[in-house]
Amino acid sequence: EHDTQVTFADVAGIDDVKGELTEIVSFLKNKAWYARLGAHVPKGTLLVGPPGTGKTLVAKAIAGEAAVPFFSISGSEFVEMFVGVGAARVRDLFDQARQAAPCIIFIDELDALGKMRGVGSFGGNDEKEQTLNQLLAELDGFDPREGVVLLAATNRPEVLDPALLRAGRFDRQILIDRPDRKGRLAILKVHLHKIIYKDDLDCERIAEITPGLTGADLANLVNEAAIVATRRSSQWVELQDFTAAVERLVAGIERKGSVLRSDERQVVAYHEMGHALAASSLPAMDLVHKVSIIPRAAGSLGYTLQRPTDDRYLISTQMLRDRLVVLMAGRAAEHLVFGQVSTGAADDLGRATDIARQLVTRFGMSPVLGQAVLERQQAGYLGDLLLRQERKDYSEQTAREIDLAVRGLLEEAYGRARALLEQRRNDLDAGARLLLAKETITPEEFPALQPQANEPATYVLVDATK
Repeated sequence: EHDTQVTFADVAGIDDVKGELTEIVSFLKNKAWYARLGAHVPKGTLLVGPPGTGKTLVAKAIAGEAAVPFFSISGSEFVEMFVGVGAARVRDLFDQARQAAPCIIFIDELDALGKMRGVGSFGGNDEKEQTLNQLLAELDGFDPREGVVLLAATNRPEVLDPALLRAGRFDRQILIDRPDRKGRLAILKVHLHKIIYKDDLDCERIAEITPGLTGADLANLVNEAAIVATRRSSQWVELQDFTAAVERLVAGIERKGSVLRSDERQVVAYHEMGHALAASSLPAMDLVHKVSIIPRAAGSLGYTLQRPTDDRYLISTQMLRDRLVVLMAGRAAEHLVFGQVSTGAADDLGRATDIARQLVTRFGMSPVLGQAVLERQQAGYLGDLLLRQERKDYSEQTAREIDLAVRGLLEEAYGRARALLEQRRNDLDAGARLLLAKETITPEEFPALQPQANEPATYVLVDATK
C-alpha cells in the first residue's frame, strides 16, 4: 500500500507508547538528521499485547505518518505444504522492500512463522523451520540505514524462537495493552464521530463501566449502542443505549421467550440479591449497577452488574477474600432461605475456586504454605487456560496442603457470606420481592444496594490446616 489512510489521529488510548513509535516515523522522514550521531533505528520492532488492542492499526498509522510504502503480510501466508516456498517468499518480500525503500514491512501474527524450533516438528527439514531460518538470515543481512523498517505483531510472545528476539533482530518490544479509563475515553471519542449521539452524552460514565475492554471491543460497543437506539426508533444514541450494549456484551442478549417456573424465579431472585447485598456490604468491592433475573443467551438465568469506580493494578489479600465472599453469597442466600442449594452457583464456584487457588499457589498469600510460588504463569495474552503448568514442582504432601488451603478459603468465604446475609435478612427478602415484581432493579430503586458502612464481624473462620 502506498497510502494506508491511517495516521496517529486515528489511534487513541496509547499515548504512553506513541513516543517510541514517533522515533520510527522521524527516522523514515529524515534519515540524515536522525543518524548524525551514528544512531540507527532498531532493526525490528515487535508489537505485543492482547487481541484487539490495535497492533495492526498502529503499524498502518506509522506508515501513514511517514508517507512511505507499507508491505503487510500475515505469518501464516509464508507457510506452505511444499518445501522451500515459504523461504522463497521471505526472500522476495525483503527484495521488494529494498527496492521500495524507505518503507515498512509489517508481519502480522508472527507466531505462525516464528514459533520456537524443535517443538512439534518432525525433522530438521521441516518447512516452518526453513522459513524461519530464512527470516533470521534476512534480518542479519539487511542494513537499517537503507530505510527499511521491520514491524511485527503477536499476542503469543512466549512461543517465539529466542533467536528471533535477540538483539540485532527484533531489538525492541512495545507492549500495547488494554487501555485504562483515560485511554478508553479517548478511543470512545474517536468512534463516536461515526454515530449520531445526544449532545449531553456522558462519555466519562461509559469509560467507567467498560474496564478491561480493548479498542476493538469499544468499537463494537459503539456500534451495538447505535443498533439498540435504532431498534427503539430514537433520533440519537443515549447513555441508556450504551448501558444496554454493555449488558449484551457481558451477559448476551435477553431470552425473553424463556419462561422460568415460579419456584425457579424465586431461587434466582434470592441468589442474585445475595450477590448484590454482599457486594454493597464490602467497602472494597465495586458498586452495584444493576440486578436482573431475565435469562440471557450466555447461559445465565440472572446477573448482578457491578460498576468499577477506577482501574486497579494491584489487588490486596483482603480484596481477593472479599471477592470470594461476593461469589459465594449467591449459594449462601439459597441455603439460608430454602434450606438447600441448586446448580445455579456452578459458575460462581468455578470462579471462586480459581481465585482461591491463585491466592495460594501464585500470590503467596497462604499463611500455611508461606511465600512460595508453586504454579508460575508465563507472559501470555490469550488467557490462563493455555498457560496452565502440567508439571508440578512440589510433593504430594504439598499438593494436599494446597487442596486443604483452597477448601479452607472457600469455607471461610461461605461462612462470611452466610453471616452477612443473616444480618441483612430483611433486605434480602425485600430485594427478592422487588426483583420478582420488576425483574430488573437498580440502587436508585432499592437503596439497600447502595454502599453500606461495614460488614458485620460475626462471620465464621475455618482453619485451613484442619
